[in-house]
Amino acid sequence: MGRSVERIRVEQIPAEASFQLRHRVLRPHQQSSIVLFPGDDDPETGTYAAFGPKDELFGVATVLWEPCPWRPEVEEAWRLRGMATREGRRGLGIGGAVLSAAMDHVARADGVLLWCNARTAARRFYERAGFVPHGEPWEEPELGEHIAMWRNVPPVSVLARAIKPSHPRPMRED
Repeated sequence: MGRSVERIRVEQIPAEASFQLRHRVLRPHQQSSIVLFPGDDDPETGTYAAFGPKDELFGVATVLWEPCPWRPEVEEAWRLRGMATREGRRGLGIGGAVLSAAMDHVARADGVLLWCNARTAARRFYERAGFVPHGEPWEEPELGEHIAMWRNVPPVSVLARAIKPSHPRPMRED
C-alpha cells in the first residue's frame, strides 16, 4: 500500500532556515558550518522550502548565480545547491515541487541554464526533471559519487504553462 497524500506548500525562505536540513541530509558527518554556501547571502539567491501541513520542513533547495564550468560563455547560468528532502518524505513529489519553484526563480531572473553537481544516487530524479549529465562521475571525498548535470531553463511564460504554481499542492506518490 502507498503512502497517504499530504498537502505541502512551497515558499521562498531565508537561506539560514535551510541549514539544519541541509546539514542533516547532505553532510551529517561534517561541521554544521559546511552547509553555508558562498552566495547564500546574495539578494539574488533563492532558497525554497517545502512545508508539510504542520509547518514541518520537508525539503529545500538553493539557486544562485554561478558560471557553469563547462559553459563559461553562458552569462546567465545558475547553480542548484543544497537540494535536500527529509528522510521518510522522499518519493512523494516534494523534491520536484521545490525544484520547480527554484527553476521559476531562475527563469524570473532571466537565467537560461541551471547546473548542479548531483549525487549519482539522485541522477534519475534530475533526468526526469530535464537535466542531462556532463562528463563522467567522480568521487567527492566524504560525500560519495557525483556527476555534473545541467538543463536549459525556459522563459517564465513557458514555465508558467508547464509548471502550474498550485501551491499548496498535494504530494504525489512516485
